[in-house]
Amino acid sequence: MKRRLTLLGATGSVGASALDVVARHQDRFDVVAIAANSNADKLAALCRRFRPTYAALCDRSAAAALARTLAAEGLPTQVLAGAESLVFVATLPEVDTVLAGIVGAAGLRSTLAAASAGKRILLANKEALVIGGACFMDAVAEGGATLLPIDSEHNAIFQCLPTGYARDPRAAGIERIWLTASGGPFLTAPVADLSRMTPDEACAHPKWSMGRKISVDSATMMNKGLEVIEAHWLFGAPRERITVVIHPQSVIHSLVEYVDGSMLAELGHPDMRIPIAHALAYSERIESGAPALDLAALAGLSFQTPDLVRFPCLPLAYDALATGGTAPAILNAANEVAVGAFLAGMIRFTDIAASCARTLEHVAAGPMSTLDDALRADAGARRYVRESLRLPAESATALA
Repeated sequence: MKRRLTLLGATGSVGASALDVVARHQDRFDVVAIAANSNADKLAALCRRFRPTYAALCDRSAAAALARTLAAEGLPTQVLAGAESLVFVATLPEVDTVLAGIVGAAGLRSTLAAASAGKRILLANKEALVIGGACFMDAVAEGGATLLPIDSEHNAIFQCLPTGYARDPRAAGIERIWLTASGGPFLTAPVADLSRMTPDEACAHPKWSMGRKISVDSATMMNKGLEVIEAHWLFGAPRERITVVIHPQSVIHSLVEYVDGSMLAELGHPDMRIPIAHALAYSERIESGAPALDLAALAGLSFQTPDLVRFPCLPLAYDALATGGTAPAILNAANEVAVGAFLAGMIRFTDIAASCARTLEHVAAGPMSTLDDALRADAGARRYVRESLRLPAESATALA
């Protein structure tokens, strides 16, 4: 039986990789719905190729433009508009699998809705766990959803865990979870020069092809800090048993260390199609389109401890996880606004970490009993960052 898919974030790098895998296995997968923020042209091209039943765009004017384009071409795809349309396509009864690939807090509600609806979720939206935390995991359990991580690091950990792992490291004999990081484009740049780095330089990742926001997060290593929080929720590991190590070659995607001294690692090219193919067909294996890894051709594999002066965002994430409650949501919101301001040329690269640190100091974290608690903290953090950075009011939506 074919799996029937909704792709949230279909026009981004994760969506593109997923659709490449889907196209290689059309006998296994049907694309029922695709969704994006505002890129009507890309979504129109995907409608022509995959003929989904639904196409959703958060931006209403972009959705209207897409509807006109598809009607003129006689394509039957139904166009939906607004943030609520993402929830609609994530919970369609005929869909069994939802790829959550929307970057940032914008993808939270639709991913949570998919969990509550009991879908098989291919999770790339780390913010669902960073912001939602226990609320999201409760929704997964109560809805009977299946959660399969497709971040390369968390997918690697998932592959190295024992079959039937139940989020209990001690019971499984796990000593430590190791998250590998490339170090991004500024790994060897003089620290004194970081304040002068441009958005284009920050987005020039040496190994991975990603969107601009996640590329900046890699350059600051905030992405790895958020992945520590995500790993805590996905695998039930306490913060002191999650360690980040820099591995510039990006061949080993993460490791699991066991109490007997053994370490299991997942290796492969830095190609998102590998973890996506693994999750799409789980528990089978299918061809992803990525080339095989030639071990003999590798010049070597190296590892180093992160320099916390160079990467101050990493300890901020550990601190937010230790504080708990709404602190991770506050950190994530501050980072999203600060990265948006950097990409818009409004602040320096080093101001991102400084702004996140100030926000954690000045916006009080509270308990998180419901998702609304997290969303209120998110809104408060965004407001504080915009005010403290003196960002123009008209930039608020773009930077969110």
